[in-house]
Amino acid sequence: MKAIYFITPTKKSVDGLIDDFITKSSSRYKAAYVYFTDFCPDNLFNKIKSSCAKSIRRCKEINISFFPYESQVFTLNVPDAFYRCYSPTLEKTKDKDAVMQVMAEQIVTLCATLDENPGVRYKSGPSDKASKLAQLVEKSLENYYKTDEKSQIKAKTHSQLIIIDRGFDPVSTVLHELTFQAMAYDLLPIENDTYKYKTEGPAGKEREAILEEDDELWVKIRHKHIADVIDYKSFFEREFVHLNLAEDCMSKFKSNIERLCKTEQDLALGTDAEGQKVKDSMRVLLPVLLNKSHESYDKIRAILLYIFSTNGTTQENLDKLIQNVQIETDSDMIRNWKYLDVPVISSSAAQQHKHQRRDRSSEETYQLSRWTPIIKDVMEDAIENKLDSKDWPYCSQCPPTWNGSGAVSARQKPKASYQDERKSSARLIIFVIGGITYSEMRSAYEVSQVYKSCEVVIGSTHILTPKRLLDEVKSLSKPKDMVCIKDE
Repeated sequence: MKAIYFITPTKKSVDGLIDDFITKSSSRYKAAYVYFTDFCPDNLFNKIKSSCAKSIRRCKEINISFFPYESQVFTLNVPDAFYRCYSPTLEKTKDKDAVMQVMAEQIVTLCATLDENPGVRYKSGPSDKASKLAQLVEKSLENYYKTDEKSQIKAKTHSQLIIIDRGFDPVSTVLHELTFQAMAYDLLPIENDTYKYKTEGPAGKEREAILEEDDELWVKIRHKHIADVIDYKSFFEREFVHLNLAEDCMSKFKSNIERLCKTEQDLALGTDAEGQKVKDSMRVLLPVLLNKSHESYDKIRAILLYIFSTNGTTQENLDKLIQNVQIETDSDMIRNWKYLDVPVISSSAAQQHKHQRRDRSSEETYQLSRWTPIIKDVMEDAIENKLDSKDWPYCSQCPPTWNGSGAVSARQKPKASYQDERKSSARLIIFVIGGITYSEMRSAYEVSQVYKSCEVVIGSTHILTPKRLLDEVKSLSKPKDMVCIKDE
């Protein structure tokens, strides 16, 4: 039997390959076809050459060092990048620079796969992480696209790559989302996209279902508000998994989450459902903290929204909140946001420059889902060429033909099919250092649907749920050898 190896070019992977062909008599396979996800260093290539060259029929680098999670979502599968990028314990080590370089090379393989050489820009701010990664990506793109088959420098394509730091929008990471996919992953114990449930009846059996894009109904309803999901009840009669999933979400929502959502929305937006300005954020927060039925994680999320809404609080007030809610052991879930350059303690130096929000007052929304992820504003502003170049500078020259909204070409060209429009469209790639939320993923699809002349692709080091993020934030102040990193 012959074997195909699709592996990363690391010492561990190469050693595993060689172990399968130590001797001719003990070889596990007759021959090997080896495909590396990225460039293989000479030392590893020579190691293979000297150990098992006769068994290898093909050895090729295919430059796909990223993971397509959904049709418009990718990850780099680097869950420890959050700790390595933001932990103060690694501030003066080479770890941070090393992970940045790896991420840059992985992002370039995404661009190469999409056949894009995008204009690279980033969000300027108190942190230099987005700037550093953007510079590394631009340099790596230059090296990768130095020459094409005709020995000519590959020009910039009709695309933009925007790099953002996770601290740019902390609110979207802790809010309770009520769209189906985000809600399910937040409230239910879904691991590796696997949902476990019991079949109906007294002898109900344990079942597992993978939530993936091969499931057409899941794709159709995953971004819908939970209140709209019930419109698909006729489909649920033959799709028990989705019915069970929706009922599990609603059960959690009705028991506790519904009461939290109004408070969270008021704190996040600074206004209530009637549009009246919230005058006293602490008065809004207190009922959540005094409610004994709310879990510690939910109270911490509410406290964080209070802190984000007031651009930081006093040290005395923070200490009182932590003591009164009895979350001393988890207080670093709050305090450590300072390492993401998000103000926790208010000061004149801690004023955060916030992105100008788009007016969405005319959009229909549910009262408990009024918040829109800031990244959606960024996507729309980028497509419409409304991003300020001072706040969103380029590392490279902007492609002069960038016309993300397609306003001119749409008038000049006859109406094309959706697929044809996609083939000739501009492409906006968003990358967030330190994780993306399911609501931000949803935004990419929503914006692409509205601006059909521009496809939005979003990616990050990994995908976040609020609980996972709070655990990761808590770990930032721990020594490296005490941190347990959870794989994707």
